[in-house]
Amino acid sequence: MPSRRDLANAIRALSMDGVQKAKSGHPGAPMGMADIAEVLWRDYMKHNPTNPEWVDRDRFVLSNGHGSMLLYSLLHLTGYDLSIDDLKNFRQLHSKTPGHPEYGYAPGVETTTGPLGQGITNAVGFAIAEKSLAAQFNRGVHNVVDHYTYCFLGDGCLMEGISHEACSLAGTLGLGKLIAFWDDNGISIDGEVEGWFTDDTAKRFESYGWHVIPAVDGHDAAAIAAAVDAARAETGKPTLICCKTVIGYGSPNKAGSHDCHGAPLGDEEIAASREFLGWKHGAFEIPADHYEQWSAKDAGQAEEAAWHDKFAAYRGEHPELAAEYERRMKGDLPAEFSAQADQYIADLQAKGEVIATRKASQNCLNAYGPLLPEFMGGSADLAGSNLTLWSGAKGLTADDADGNYIFYGVREFGMSAIMNGLALHKGFVPYGATFLMFVEYARNAVRMAALMKQRSIFVYTHDSIGLGEDGPTHQPVEQISSLRMTPNLENWRPCDTVESAVSWKAAIERKEGPTSLIFTRQNLAHQDRTPQQVADIARGGYVLKDCEGQPELILIATGSEVQLAVEAYATLTAEGRKVRVVSMPSTDVFDAQDAAYKEAVLPAAVSNRVAVEAGIVDYWYKYVGLNGRVIGMTTFGESAPADQLFEMFGITTKNVLENCRELLG
Repeated sequence: MPSRRDLANAIRALSMDGVQKAKSGHPGAPMGMADIAEVLWRDYMKHNPTNPEWVDRDRFVLSNGHGSMLLYSLLHLTGYDLSIDDLKNFRQLHSKTPGHPEYGYAPGVETTTGPLGQGITNAVGFAIAEKSLAAQFNRGVHNVVDHYTYCFLGDGCLMEGISHEACSLAGTLGLGKLIAFWDDNGISIDGEVEGWFTDDTAKRFESYGWHVIPAVDGHDAAAIAAAVDAARAETGKPTLICCKTVIGYGSPNKAGSHDCHGAPLGDEEIAASREFLGWKHGAFEIPADHYEQWSAKDAGQAEEAAWHDKFAAYRGEHPELAAEYERRMKGDLPAEFSAQADQYIADLQAKGEVIATRKASQNCLNAYGPLLPEFMGGSADLAGSNLTLWSGAKGLTADDADGNYIFYGVREFGMSAIMNGLALHKGFVPYGATFLMFVEYARNAVRMAALMKQRSIFVYTHDSIGLGEDGPTHQPVEQISSLRMTPNLENWRPCDTVESAVSWKAAIERKEGPTSLIFTRQNLAHQDRTPQQVADIARGGYVLKDCEGQPELILIATGSEVQLAVEAYATLTAEGRKVRVVSMPSTDVFDAQDAAYKEAVLPAAVSNRVAVEAGIVDYWYKYVGLNGRVIGMTTFGESAPADQLFEMFGITTKNVLENCRELLG
């Protein structure tokens, strides 16, 4: 029977072979962490390779995602649908084994990692989800939600600022089922980290409120197992296991050096490594007895079967809770949600409120929140400005996880990546808010949500120079355009209460992909609409005001600038001009409509077009053409009251009229 070291060497061999065949990759971390992985995956991980979506499985996150061959080797060896040919296709086009773990490519990959620090932050989201669901659904002896989140991370993850944001919050929330393994090998791409990373990491995590297990020999299986046992025994705190390892362990000439961090070892060094490790098998060759020891299929199926028996007993005593748990884990919304949301939207149209869309957003939360127990809200220390708290919001704490709102503190990046973890875990529809300007802190997490097509709802308020006196540091200019250019991300900038409610409904109902909801600080006028126009809001762009026959000119606007377009329309119509106003709260959704609808809204024959938005002008030329006009921002803002700023930058009805008249001649 192969020894533990032999089984770990299977990871090392596959990793160095995969990187060598691809002629690129990172063999050092997989070889250095192989012993830790062998202990964790063979002795502790609760998972079923034949059903990677089993809801009560343990979650494993490789935060140092450049070491992806470690994860691919583990998935292959334990019996997931990842063949040896898939490993041979490492980093190749259309393979299931891309250079960094990508969610949705290979079964068993829980999240996309690569941008360092985001994996551990997703893991915090997983652990929050487990703790909250357990508090909401477990009853007495029926612990139907009971799993761990394990995370591997390296020095690079710990250097990234997001790890401070996430791990600090994890300690505050007492996430006792989060266990992280720090690969303390002292090496990064530039060499030995002593020149740029001298933190006392153990004390740092102790100060966060973590349980820290220092100085574990990452190549001693018994020491690793003892550390995991101690970590699992601590139920009130997350645990950091500090594993001292040698990067590239097994490579006689490159181990311990940055030479093996991010480049193939080379044929000669691989041969020397095989000899050093006593690995007598060829490239990508794993003996049958190794596969037998690694396979988790039988154990995983048995564990899942036992859980289903447990869940059946739970269903017998708590049928409504069981049905609700299943619904939420499938991502289905309550059956009555859509109809009740539509009624709320119709009521808003009849009511005709004049309020800021950030307030309209809060009203939506009060209307939709009672229907959605899966809501998990939050704000990055701006709840009073973002208006994300609603009447049923309850803060989640270390002592009471039965909440639906997270006070994230000033952690925009951490909040956004934690939301992605919540969405990936399933059971929640997370939303989190900050000022639109501070999407700059969170940009990469928003991009990752879009890349993974996760149901994260990013709420951004104070959407333009209309923010006013806080000045250009807080006034977004280019942010909306850059969000719109992000694939898979739907963005809504509504003009009143009705469009705000439609945008919230669209975000909630969107299963595959994130949404940004962009709201104003200032009050906005209510717009009159027919029932058909209300229905057409959901198509992203629609005719709000029109003339008889073909228009001479089309005005396109979003958000706070729709009222400027409507005012200009009224004046031009009174002058006998034939004008149309198109409100386009979501360019992404409008662009996805069929050609006939888009032509009906923006007929190609009408070349006189003016777009107006208090953001960067360049984006709008795709709709107005080179001969059209765009009224917006070409510079940063200034510090002054909002009305003065709109006047200064020409985002006024007067300027809209002047541009329209010049086009009309």
